[in-house]
Amino acid sequence: MARRTALSAELDPRVRQLVTRMRRLKEHTGLSTRQLAAKTGYSEKSWERYLVGRSLPPREAVEALARLSGTDPVRLLALHEVATDAWGERRGAASTAETAPGAEHTPGPAAAPGRSLRVALVAGGVALVLAVSSAVLLVLRFDADADTGGGTAPAAAPASASSSPTPVYNCRVERIDGQWYAGISRTKDAELAYGSAGRDVAEAQCLLRRAGISPGGIDGMFGPLTQRAVKALQQRAGLDVDGMVGPHTWKALRG
Repeated sequence: MARRTALSAELDPRVRQLVTRMRRLKEHTGLSTRQLAAKTGYSEKSWERYLVGRSLPPREAVEALARLSGTDPVRLLALHEVATDAWGERRGAASTAETAPGAEHTPGPAAAPGRSLRVALVAGGVALVLAVSSAVLLVLRFDADADTGGGTAPAAAPASASSSPTPVYNCRVERIDGQWYAGISRTKDAELAYGSAGRDVAEAQCLLRRAGISPGGIDGMFGPLTQRAVKALQQRAGLDVDGMVGPHTWKALRG
């Protein structure tokens, strides 16, 4: 695609993140959708749908694109897994809307008599098993009450989950060899996106603050405030405004 097709505003952010990353990798390969089709076995029309978010690409297509771009597929497959969940949620919501009261329902073909009989027998067997299990549990409970004088043993209190302390990051911004550093990370190409966490995120937050754009707190968590700040920086620098930090955005932060 010589000219990028704008993504739909209604696209789920998790799917948008996957599609944006795939578009970047496609540009990195320098391949057209026709060439992608020839090298991956997925049709040109399929790739066009994948790269605008109209269809969710299969895992194998995502892995093939990562391989062609010379990129470790782990990060891209993680984005694909998150996007798959989002896609399933959307389809589930659509299915619920179709079966809601008042919605039109087209009756399907009547089940075959043999199948109906098998279903009834299986359901009856399950009900019988449940009834017997309930009776056995009831007898055991009566026996236990008799042994303890009818009292109920106090339930053990759940152990409190230990929470690890939140890391504290301090910005020590200085200019070294013409580039800005905050003293937390020296990366220039780490891929950061919504949901990322750690030292690289804290470094980017410090540099965003140095540039006069508030990312919220310096907590190493790539949340909505940090994403909004990244988009503001990208717009100011004339970059592709996708809210993700890559080599070009790092160059703008450190320049």
